[in-house]
Amino acid sequence: MKILSILLATLTLAACQNVPITGRSQLQMISEGAEASLGLSAYQDVLQKEKLSHDPRLNELVTRVGSRIAAATGRTDYKWEFRVIDNDKLANAFCLPGGKVAVYTGILPVTQDEAGLAAVIGHEVAHAIARHGGERMSQQLLIEGVALAAAVSAKDERKGELYATLLGVGATFGILLPYSRLHESEADRMGLIYMAKAGYDPRAARDFWLRMAANDGKKGKPPEWLSTHPADDKRIRQIEQWLPEALSHYRPVR
Repeated sequence: MKILSILLATLTLAACQNVPITGRSQLQMISEGAEASLGLSAYQDVLQKEKLSHDPRLNELVTRVGSRIAAATGRTDYKWEFRVIDNDKLANAFCLPGGKVAVYTGILPVTQDEAGLAAVIGHEVAHAIARHGGERMSQQLLIEGVALAAAVSAKDERKGELYATLLGVGATFGILLPYSRLHESEADRMGLIYMAKAGYDPRAARDFWLRMAANDGKKGKPPEWLSTHPADDKRIRQIEQWLPEALSHYRPVR
């Protein structure tokens, strides 16, 4: 589609920021302050709806590991917070813009130890440092703008709606999903370095993702081109390729 090609070119030309560590250029149409404000609002909403864990051992563990990862990023301007959500059915964690981190208890059996937890928090923190949320919002805004322009420019209303629909489908499979997979890979690479700088052996990340793949494999997954995440085997291969870089930053904490 000609319009999709124009959109791709616009995304490239409009890139105005570089991601730390990887140096990748990215589109950012939202200020970091606005992104952090949205992150804080979403975080407060989650904390109100979810059941928080009051287990002092788990909270101390997540705060200790998270604080070391946060220090490794160098982002002292972030207002870091670490919480544990009591939900054994959800193997997940997140870090919202501005440094708001939550870990679900359901992922702890997969992390197994501090290094495994550092791999998870390092990955999630990397999403926030790389501003992947702001980039996704910026892409969506641009896509919606181009879709609206295509609909308005069409002489026939039905054709305009068709152009907008086709553009939306093309953008989803040609831009949004590939970028989502790119973000996951980028967070993997950055997370390896953050955990290494924090004194955790980055090889533990490979072991964690192998366990996670085995855990997820029981549920079944869509093909990679339909997914927001890279295929498990590709993810493991990439991590193994990035390990030498991460190991160069690794200094065990004694």
